[in-house]
Amino acid sequence: MELGNMLHLKDKAAIGMVHVQALPGTPCSQISIDEIAVRAVAEAQTLVHAGFDAIIIENMHDRPYLLRDVGPEITASMTRVAVEVRRAIDVPLGIQVLAGANTAALAVAAAAGAQFIRAEGFVFAHVADEGIMNEAAAATLLRYRKQIGAESVAVIADIKKKHSSHAITADVDLRETAKAAAFFGADGVVVTGGATAQAATVQDVSDAAMSALPVMVGSGLSPANLADFWPHADGFIVGSSLKVDGVWSNPLDAARISAFLGRVNELRSD
Repeated sequence: MELGNMLHLKDKAAIGMVHVQALPGTPCSQISIDEIAVRAVAEAQTLVHAGFDAIIIENMHDRPYLLRDVGPEITASMTRVAVEVRRAIDVPLGIQVLAGANTAALAVAAAAGAQFIRAEGFVFAHVADEGIMNEAAAATLLRYRKQIGAESVAVIADIKKKHSSHAITADVDLRETAKAAAFFGADGVVVTGGATAQAATVQDVSDAAMSALPVMVGSGLSPANLADFWPHADGFIVGSSLKVDGVWSNPLDAARISAFLGRVNELRSD
C-alpha cells in the first residue's frame, strides 16, 4: 500500500525509535530535563543523518509505567523533548507515551508539530503488564483529536500488542482486530512480537494487511529478518536492534545502524 499523506511517511519507511531518558518524577530519573532533551536530540539526529525516514520518541525509561493517566509532568516533559527534536530534524516525527497514554501523546504531538502518534489499546481490551486496559481508546481519542484541531496528526494503533495477554479476546484473531481498528478510524496499525526486541510473525503482519490499513512492524526487526517482512509491511519501527548488543537501554551502535539501513537500501533496490 502506498502511504502517501495518510501517515506523512514514505512507503517502506524506516522509522527510528528514540528511547527518551527517564523523565522527572519517575523511579529511574537521574538527569535534568535539559539533558534529557539534549540526549534525545542527539540520538534523533544520528538516526536521521544515517538515513532513517522518520523518528518516533517514547518514554521507555519511565518504567514501571502508569496506566493511561501519566500526569501533567510527563506530558509537559515529553512536549519539551518533542519540541527540541522537532526543531532539530526534518523528517516526520511520532510520539508514544507509555502506557496507553494516547491523549497525552496526541497533545504532545499537536503542541510540538509532530506528524503521528503510536496508540495502545485503540480497540478491544487486554491485560497489559501495567494492568487491565479495559476500555478501547478509539472513541475518546478521535473525539479529542477533533476537539483540539489535530486532525493532521495520524494515529497508528498497536494491535494484539507486546507485553500483554490477549486471552480475553482469544476468539478475535489479529486480522479481525486490524479490521476493527480500520472501522474505528485508525490511520495505520502496528504488529509486534510478544515483547520488546522479539520479532513479530510474518503471518501476523500479512493478516494485518488484510485490513487495507498501512501496516508497521513494531518489534524485533534486524538485518537478518527484514526481508521476510518487506513484502507485507509499509513501515518498519526499529529501536533495540540499533543499540549496543541489541539491548534497548544501551547507547546507539553505529555498526548496527549501518547494517540495518544497508539492508533497507538493498531491499529497495531489488
